[in-house]
Amino acid sequence: MARFIFITGGVVSSLGKGLASAALGSLLQARGFSVRLRKLDPYLNVDPGTMSPFEHGEVFVTDDGAETDLDLGHYERFTGVAARKTDSVSSGRIYSNVLEKERRGDYLGKTIQVIPHVTNEIKDFIAIGEDEVDFMLCEIGGTVGDIEGLPFFEAIRQFAHDRPRGQCIFMHLTLLPYLAASGELKTKPTQHSVKELRSIGIAPDVLVCRSEHPIPEKEREKIGLFCNVRKDSVIAAYDLKSIYEAPLAYHREGLDQAVLDAFGISPAPRPNLSRWEDVMDRLVNAEGEVRVAIVGKYTQLEDAYKSIAEALTHGGMANRVRVRVEWVDAELFDREDPAPHLEGFHAILVPGGFGERGTEGKIKAAQFARERKIPYLGICLGMQMAVIEAARNVAGLATAGSEEFDHEAGKKRFEPVVYHLKEWVQGNYTVSRSVDDAKGGTMRLGAYSANLTEGSKVAEVYGATTIEERHRHRYEVDTKYRKALEEKGLCFSGMSPDGRLPEIVEWKDHPWFIGVQFHPELKSKPFEPHPLFADFVRAAVETSRLV
Repeated sequence: MARFIFITGGVVSSLGKGLASAALGSLLQARGFSVRLRKLDPYLNVDPGTMSPFEHGEVFVTDDGAETDLDLGHYERFTGVAARKTDSVSSGRIYSNVLEKERRGDYLGKTIQVIPHVTNEIKDFIAIGEDEVDFMLCEIGGTVGDIEGLPFFEAIRQFAHDRPRGQCIFMHLTLLPYLAASGELKTKPTQHSVKELRSIGIAPDVLVCRSEHPIPEKEREKIGLFCNVRKDSVIAAYDLKSIYEAPLAYHREGLDQAVLDAFGISPAPRPNLSRWEDVMDRLVNAEGEVRVAIVGKYTQLEDAYKSIAEALTHGGMANRVRVRVEWVDAELFDREDPAPHLEGFHAILVPGGFGERGTEGKIKAAQFARERKIPYLGICLGMQMAVIEAARNVAGLATAGSEEFDHEAGKKRFEPVVYHLKEWVQGNYTVSRSVDDAKGGTMRLGAYSANLTEGSKVAEVYGATTIEERHRHRYEVDTKYRKALEEKGLCFSGMSPDGRLPEIVEWKDHPWFIGVQFHPELKSKPFEPHPLFADFVRAAVETSRLV
């Protein structure tokens, strides 16, 4: 039966609970334990699938088709454990489940209340799969004191109370602000945060304190005393040059040991940190640098493309080079020459997105990469824009476009080379969709197989002719244009097993130009870089040597 670690935050948001949870999970793995990580979010959206990237950053997709918080990407990248639908839940999903049960009559006419019905639903969610792992790490979104988070805090309090002593512990992240005028780290916000936590019946066993400066022993003792936490369990979390330093940094500070001590696990197995030492060696001792432009529409918020940025870093590790990512707003050259914005880059990546804004700039980026022979990776919408560019400028279909943009405008302006996906095969079933369906959870989501053409670039990159990748899209390239495009050199080198849906395109006469309908960045890890990103960066290195 699993031991449970509940991770909460206080003082301010965005302290790095997700990163701390992921790093702790990797450290427990390094000591030989199995782990699973979960995220409980207090917002009322059923999931983040309909939220703008400006609101919530990227949406991370699991193999089984869940649209989840980006923290699950951290969990996977640090532990290698594939996330599932049961690893992410929101208040919206919890309340939806409770109301569905009430409508069915499952509660036998009782008055439905936050306690016990909502809290019981949360506890049931937490307990899913508890017999599968040694440790279950559950991160609670938001900060202590947030009104929307109260049912989750009450639920984890009850959960720990219901379990045998020593099966659950609480880890709390806070901020130690530094006042330059007095040259002091202030502990009072942390004390008040813990006081707030204790007022709802939760006493932290481990405190992780974010700080820009070293925490003196005197201050650690003070925090331990006033927060009723052992001094050895007051863990410093300093700003790092790379998030992948976190496991080693937290180990140096004693986080994993403090957690095992809180559970009374003694003697603790010795950790094997060679994986993370190798990761940091590749990062710190890079033997060169390449410049990669990400031409997107959400470039003002880097978290909108979090997994892509990390996958490029992993590709750099595979080639022992540093990847300098630069964000280029696609709208900058919607109606002008892209050359001033794209010259000097060793590779160009066009990521996914929704809606027409910025797409003309993405099309021009694909054209620039094709004509200049610069490595190009198009992901989801980035693949579709590459196909539209080929149709317009190579195959002579001047009005080529996407049905998505016509649907937005309410009139027909384009020849729809990209159309709304109306049906596809999922397992043993055919899924049907219409343009007017509700937006939430109706895309082609999760892992699907693809067959690769023997002798193609992607087959060489993957070293296989059958792959499985994660999808998140509702528009698809129309195969009725395949013959015309392939006659001009754009090869449809990856198709769905039934041969109906294009998964990958590539230019035959280009050093490295690949577009994929899926999201390979979601499966890349620092210790296991995705082959597409590793080879994309390798191609960028080759380009840099020619400049």
